[in-house]
Amino acid sequence: MTKVTFNNKNKAFFTALKTSVDHYFADNGIRKTGNFQLFTKTAVLLTAAVVIYLSLLIFHLPVLVSLLLCAIFGLVLASIGFNVMHDACHGSYSSRGWVNELLGLSLNALGGNAFIWKFKHNIIHHTYTNVDGVDDDIAKSPLMRQCYSQKWVPAHRFQHIYVLLVYGISSFAWVFMMDFNKYFKGRIVDMPLQKMKAKEHIIFWASKILYLLFYIAIPVMVVGWKAWAIGFTCMHLTMGFTLAIVFQLAHVVETTEFEHADPGASLKIEEEWAIFQVKTTADFAPKNKIISWFVGGLNFQVEHHLFPRISHIHYPALRNIVKQTCEQFNITYNEFPTMGKAIVSHFRMMRLLGKKPVMATV
Repeated sequence: MTKVTFNNKNKAFFTALKTSVDHYFADNGIRKTGNFQLFTKTAVLLTAAVVIYLSLLIFHLPVLVSLLLCAIFGLVLASIGFNVMHDACHGSYSSRGWVNELLGLSLNALGGNAFIWKFKHNIIHHTYTNVDGVDDDIAKSPLMRQCYSQKWVPAHRFQHIYVLLVYGISSFAWVFMMDFNKYFKGRIVDMPLQKMKAKEHIIFWASKILYLLFYIAIPVMVVGWKAWAIGFTCMHLTMGFTLAIVFQLAHVVETTEFEHADPGASLKIEEEWAIFQVKTTADFAPKNKIISWFVGGLNFQVEHHLFPRISHIHYPALRNIVKQTCEQFNITYNEFPTMGKAIVSHFRMMRLLGKKPVMATV
């Protein structure tokens, strides 16, 4: 198993940053978990999902209206993932553990699995961000080259074009392939999956069966195979692309850094973990309240990676603290003023990575 370590002997940056952040919460008398703002957002999103789902089954709507609703349904499901599931699975939604566990299962309602996701995301991705060979979010693929240490193949010349489709079908692959692959292999890239208790095995299979029932069997019985297939595809393409592009803008852009770890080898990163998180992560559209609301504060990825146990509703306030501390320690803070500029940077990065590497000559 690959071993990656950080030079955390002198955590001067994170110590100073955490002290300032703790003072912010203490001085303002607020909790680090969610509040009425998050609870209201949860109610709006869950209600919208249920209303749209039932409307598509009950009412005989024009084709274009139905397709539009399916696309909106995909966006709402993605937003539930960003806002509700993400905070809950990080343990930052509520100070009550059972609330986090319950709402974390909203991921299972989207077709995924909370147990596997927590290990893949909370432990691997948040610890070894952008470490090629360990971080599953940038795992090597014949379709995508996401950093310069990954092997190039001729198809990558066009990846900045066809990744649009790859991102769109990513949620199909996630629900119907990748979860099962990780479940049966018991590994995520180079890391053995945590042992699942009997309860987790039951939840895994029960939620997958319920997904087939509510997203396939019932709709097919009500509207027929053809209408279901078109609507289901529309919903998944919208949800998949939305989920993928938001997470890609956080790490696979021109300003973020990457590391490479060979299988079974040891990698020593000569800086503290917190500094590494800043260098491998980027914010986007920090002043756009609509985007911030929809993506659950994941446009504040630097803050999230430094403080994943703090609810996303607090990230706008923490941003100035993080930026000031970065300036104090002469650390580059990666950010894009708009989502559009972050998207341009991402696809420019994918195009650069798609070019055939120039072989060194002696």
